[in-house]
Amino acid sequence: MKIQSMQSLKKEMQSAARGACKAPADAAQISFESVEAVIRLLTPENRFLLATIDQKKPVSIAALAQLVKRAEPNVSRTLGKLEAMGFVRLLPGVGKAKIPEVAIHRLTVDMDICTQQDRVAAA
Repeated sequence: MKIQSMQSLKKEMQSAARGACKAPADAAQISFESVEAVIRLLTPENRFLLATIDQKKPVSIAALAQLVKRAEPNVSRTLGKLEAMGFVRLLPGVGKAKIPEVAIHRLTVDMDICTQQDRVAAA
Protein backbone atom coordinates (compact mmCIF):
# COMPACT_ATOMS: atom_id res chain seq x y z
CA MET A 1 0.00 0.00 0.00
CA LYS A 2 1.16 3.50 -0.64
CA ILE A 3 0.05 7.05 -0.02
CA GLN A 4 -0.23 9.02 -3.24
CA SER A 5 -2.42 11.90 -4.32
CA MET A 6 -4.78 11.34 -7.22
CA GLN A 7 -3.00 14.07 -9.17
CA SER A 8 0.37 12.37 -8.68
CA LEU A 9 -1.08 8.97 -9.60
CA LYS A 10 -2.63 10.41 -12.77
CA LYS A 11 0.66 12.01 -13.86
CA GLU A 12 2.52 8.77 -13.16
CA MET A 13 0.05 6.71 -15.20
CA GLN A 14 0.00 9.13 -18.13
CA SER A 15 3.79 9.29 -18.23
CA ALA A 16 4.07 5.50 -18.26
CA ALA A 17 1.32 5.22 -20.92
CA ARG A 18 3.21 7.64 -23.19
CA GLY A 19 6.38 5.61 -22.73
CA ALA A 20 8.17 8.57 -21.15
CA CYS A 21 9.12 6.37 -18.21
CA LYS A 22 8.69 2.85 -16.93
CA ALA A 23 5.85 2.09 -14.59
CA PRO A 24 7.18 2.25 -11.04
CA ALA A 25 7.83 -1.03 -9.23
CA ASP A 26 5.01 -0.27 -6.81
CA ALA A 27 2.50 0.59 -9.55
CA ALA A 28 0.36 -2.46 -8.81
CA GLN A 29 0.07 -1.58 -5.13
CA ILE A 30 -3.12 -0.26 -3.68
CA SER A 31 -2.77 3.45 -3.00
CA PHE A 32 -4.58 5.82 -0.73
CA GLU A 33 -4.83 9.56 -1.15
CA SER A 34 -3.89 10.05 2.50
CA VAL A 35 -3.44 8.36 5.84
CA GLU A 36 -6.77 9.94 6.76
CA ALA A 37 -8.44 7.94 3.97
CA VAL A 38 -7.14 4.72 5.53
CA ILE A 39 -8.35 5.79 8.96
CA ARG A 40 -11.80 6.71 7.58
CA LEU A 41 -12.10 3.22 6.09
CA LEU A 42 -11.02 1.44 9.28
CA THR A 43 -13.83 2.67 11.49
CA PRO A 44 -14.58 0.75 14.71
CA GLU A 45 -17.59 -0.79 12.93
CA ASN A 46 -15.46 -1.96 9.99
CA ARG A 47 -12.72 -3.26 12.31
CA PHE A 48 -15.40 -5.25 14.18
CA LEU A 49 -16.51 -6.66 10.83
CA LEU A 50 -12.91 -7.67 10.02
CA ALA A 51 -12.43 -9.21 13.47
CA THR A 52 -15.66 -11.20 13.08
CA ILE A 53 -14.50 -12.53 9.71
CA ASP A 54 -11.13 -13.50 11.17
CA GLN A 55 -12.50 -15.14 14.31
CA LYS A 56 -15.77 -16.72 13.15
CA LYS A 57 -14.83 -17.65 9.55
CA PRO A 58 -18.33 -17.14 8.05
CA VAL A 59 -19.14 -19.21 4.98
CA SER A 60 -20.93 -16.37 3.19
CA ILE A 61 -21.68 -12.66 3.31
CA ALA A 62 -25.21 -13.53 4.49
CA ALA A 63 -23.78 -15.51 7.42
CA LEU A 64 -21.47 -12.61 8.26
CA ALA A 65 -24.38 -10.16 8.18
CA GLN A 66 -26.23 -12.33 10.71
CA LEU A 67 -23.16 -12.52 12.96
CA VAL A 68 -22.71 -8.73 13.04
CA LYS A 69 -26.46 -8.01 13.06
CA ARG A 70 -26.35 -5.76 10.00
CA ALA A 71 -28.33 -5.82 6.78
CA GLU A 72 -26.73 -7.99 4.10
CA PRO A 73 -26.65 -5.21 1.44
CA ASN A 74 -24.86 -2.94 3.93
CA VAL A 75 -22.29 -5.64 4.76
CA SER A 76 -21.84 -6.44 1.07
CA ARG A 77 -21.23 -2.77 0.22
CA THR A 78 -18.71 -2.41 3.05
CA LEU A 79 -16.91 -5.60 2.02
CA GLY A 80 -16.68 -4.25 -1.53
CA LYS A 81 -14.84 -1.17 -0.25
CA LEU A 82 -12.58 -3.25 1.99
CA GLU A 83 -11.85 -5.63 -0.90
CA ALA A 84 -11.03 -2.76 -3.27
CA MET A 85 -8.47 -1.51 -0.76
CA GLY A 86 -6.96 -4.95 -0.21
CA PHE A 87 -8.17 -5.56 3.34
CA VAL A 88 -10.50 -8.44 2.39
CA ARG A 89 -10.65 -11.19 -0.22
CA LEU A 90 -14.00 -12.57 -1.38
CA LEU A 91 -13.52 -16.21 -2.31
CA PRO A 92 -15.98 -18.34 -4.29
CA GLY A 93 -18.39 -20.24 -2.07
CA VAL A 94 -21.33 -22.57 -2.63
CA GLY A 95 -23.46 -21.38 -5.53
CA LYS A 96 -23.23 -17.60 -5.83
CA ALA A 97 -22.06 -17.14 -2.23
CA LYS A 98 -18.81 -15.35 -1.52
CA ILE A 99 -16.67 -16.29 1.46
CA PRO A 100 -15.05 -13.25 3.11
CA GLU A 101 -11.47 -13.63 4.27
CA VAL A 102 -9.22 -11.07 5.98
CA ALA A 103 -6.23 -10.31 3.74
CA ILE A 104 -4.34 -7.91 6.04
CA HIS A 105 -3.97 -8.41 9.77
CA ARG A 106 -1.62 -5.58 10.62
CA LEU A 107 -1.17 -2.12 9.19
CA THR A 108 1.77 0.14 9.98
CA VAL A 109 1.61 3.86 9.25
CA ASP A 110 4.88 5.79 9.05
CA MET A 111 4.12 9.49 9.22
CA ASP A 112 6.63 12.30 8.71
CA ILE A 113 4.71 15.10 10.38
CA CYS A 114 6.86 17.84 8.84
CA THR A 115 6.87 16.79 5.18
CA GLN A 116 3.69 14.73 4.93
CA GLN A 117 5.64 11.94 3.24
CA ASP A 118 3.52 9.21 4.81
CA ARG A 119 3.86 5.49 4.11
CA VAL A 120 1.58 2.58 4.91
CA ALA A 121 2.86 -0.98 5.17
CA ALA A 122 0.55 -3.98 5.39
CA ALA A 123 1.31 -7.39 6.83
